[in-house]
Amino acid sequence: MVRAHSLSGKWKGLILWELDAHRVRRFSELRRGLPGVSEKMLTQHLREMEEDGLVHREIHAEVPPRVEYSLTEHGRTLDQALGLLGAWGVERIRREGSEAVETATASH
Repeated sequence: MVRAHSLSGKWKGLILWELDAHRVRRFSELRRGLPGVSEKMLTQHLREMEEDGLVHREIHAEVPPRVEYSLTEHGRTLDQALGLLGAWGVERIRREGSEAVETATASH
């Protein structure tokens, strides 16, 4: 049985965006692209996202082994949905910010 993990926390959404932007990333490239994430947290999130079918992990038979991560189709569709939600949030902040300025101006 596959256990579904939530997208809680800031790192999973950022991992999605990083993989969407670069298509394929090695672990070290992901760490550099996500300043502040610990190795333990990144490993945990990648494993959970792989179990949930969001991330594909490919191991290349080389010495040393090369491991690459990419989004699955399911991961890409989730990233697109989150992108729309993010755009909605930016628009709301912009709108509320302009309403706050209009209210402050009207009170003077």
